[in-house]
Amino acid sequence: MLHPAHAAEKKLIGPRGGPYSPGVMVGEFLYVSGQVAKKADGSMAASTDDQLRQCFGNIKAIVEAAGLTMEHVVMAQVYLTDAKKQDTLNLVWKEFFPNNSPARSMIGVASFPGTPVEVNAVAVKDLARKKRVAPASYPATSAFAPGILVGERLFLSGFPGRDGKTGKIPDDPAEQVELSMESMRQTLQAAGMDYKNLVFVNPYLTGKMPMEVMNRVYASHFEFGNTPARATIRVNDLPDGASIEFSGIAVRDVQQRRAVRPKNMPPSSTASPCVFAGDTLYCSAKSGFIPGPKSGIYASTVEHQLRQTMRNLLDGLEEAGMDFSNVVASNVYLDNLSDFATMNRVYAQYFEDGVMPARTTVQQVPPGERKPDAEGRWPTLEQISIIAVK
Repeated sequence: MLHPAHAAEKKLIGPRGGPYSPGVMVGEFLYVSGQVAKKADGSMAASTDDQLRQCFGNIKAIVEAAGLTMEHVVMAQVYLTDAKKQDTLNLVWKEFFPNNSPARSMIGVASFPGTPVEVNAVAVKDLARKKRVAPASYPATSAFAPGILVGERLFLSGFPGRDGKTGKIPDDPAEQVELSMESMRQTLQAAGMDYKNLVFVNPYLTGKMPMEVMNRVYASHFEFGNTPARATIRVNDLPDGASIEFSGIAVRDVQQRRAVRPKNMPPSSTASPCVFAGDTLYCSAKSGFIPGPKSGIYASTVEHQLRQTMRNLLDGLEEAGMDFSNVVASNVYLDNLSDFATMNRVYAQYFEDGVMPARTTVQQVPPGERKPDAEGRWPTLEQISIIAVK
């Protein structure tokens, strides 16, 4: 394990329950792992509202253990196996965030490890730095903020591909992408920013959204080779029946924004491998592909794919003068949760014992067929995106 000369000083919050820390405080931010609906005794409520209450209650316990309150939360990602439960989520959400609500994304996924719902969060240490950002046209009655500005950094909610005035979701996939991008841009502009300020984007898309359409429209809004880092995730469903939803993070001072690209990765029209926002590095989701000529995934198991994924992530970290000791949070996406134990075992080998980052793990869609193509390339069985602090 390499050790950078100036690795970020991390404070771990809560007892470690596996190859992750419940919370990691570093600098001005607290990163909270994905919290599930289980109580301390392992039991779980039957109703979705009580399951969500347990998730948020667990987040509250971690946030308070760090000396903060739920009002300090600036962003939350909510994963459910039923994205139609938005009204239920909104009711529980208001119980925990009656004032100064954070930004929020809601995503429908296939499965979690032992829970039907999971929620992660980011909180800021100094509440005075938290500022709600919203376009003039944004409804004041919304349960969550479209954006939260913390100093120079903007946390963006999920923006589904629908018309903001009529609420209609168009049939044309390209039009959905444009509407989602435009909603995100309006919130960026309300904070004095634009697309060029984005450092990380999560495109969540269902099976109804062609990847090539999303990529074509998305790429048209960015300078080639200087795009944000990106974790492009296929999901089961999205709120209101949308086929696309974008969320992201931006930095107001473009002098604090710097793309990082390992030498074995060519420039891309859709994603930079990693992008700095000040001292924080946001890295695109990586899979077990081998970069370079004849690139692709040539490993048939999660274990071997994951080792290549970690190598690819390390390439970006090292290009930025960091390594895995700087990682403070990760998102793991599995093709099949039957590989959860194997993933945990291999993943843990890349971090020092007791200094694990926060983590969220989901199976976002039903498992795919596992067989190679004519060139011997295998399907993606896992993806990981990371956040690191210098």
